[in-house]
Amino acid sequence: MIAVVDYGAGNVQSVVNALEAIGADAVLTADAETIRSANGVIVPGVGAARDTMQNLERGGLIAPVMDVMASGTPYLGVCMGMQALMTFSEEHGGQRCLDVVPGVVRQLETDLAVPHMGWNAVNPTEFGSGHPLLDGIPGGAEFYFVHSFACFPNDPEWILAETEYGPTFPSIIGHGNIMSTQFHPEKSGTYGMQLLRNFIRIVQSGSVEKLVDERVGAPE
Repeated sequence: MIAVVDYGAGNVQSVVNALEAIGADAVLTADAETIRSANGVIVPGVGAARDTMQNLERGGLIAPVMDVMASGTPYLGVCMGMQALMTFSEEHGGQRCLDVVPGVVRQLETDLAVPHMGWNAVNPTEFGSGHPLLDGIPGGAEFYFVHSFACFPNDPEWILAETEYGPTFPSIIGHGNIMSTQFHPEKSGTYGMQLLRNFIRIVQSGSVEKLVDERVGAPE
């Protein structure tokens, strides 16, 4: 079962609908024990960092989400679920985040229109090439974005893919069981659904590492 964390953000039901459309057992929940016992957890959402952190705290959801990540359960953050992982967001004068990924959330520095809204290409980095989350998704595949801020991890090895919008910014980050996208896979058509299928496969296997090991050991 995949738990989609319901912390009062918009756009969460569409993630559940997308998962159910591809046959996943998914539940929208704000129950701490349901989240802790899930095989995989998704934290989606749109909005502001301060509202996200306050809503997670008010709902008693920070501890179970942190427990899930610490336990090795596959985690997928979407948009605010990605930004919440960082140490600090500069949005609205500054907001402490979960500090799972050392780094900062900064406003997009571009001469183009902000918010960055619409379809844009996602290109794997050297650290994302071959990652199971990107199986079946070619470099340059387009996904749907809606955001004004982006995540900048201190360690470049967290950056699995980047997107150009004037300058480049990380559009997928991940390490071990923790994965996140700045774009919205549930709104991204064929490749977005493929990414969700890949996450389901990671959940079913139990870990990214197991899938990688299976691939390495597979006969040619």
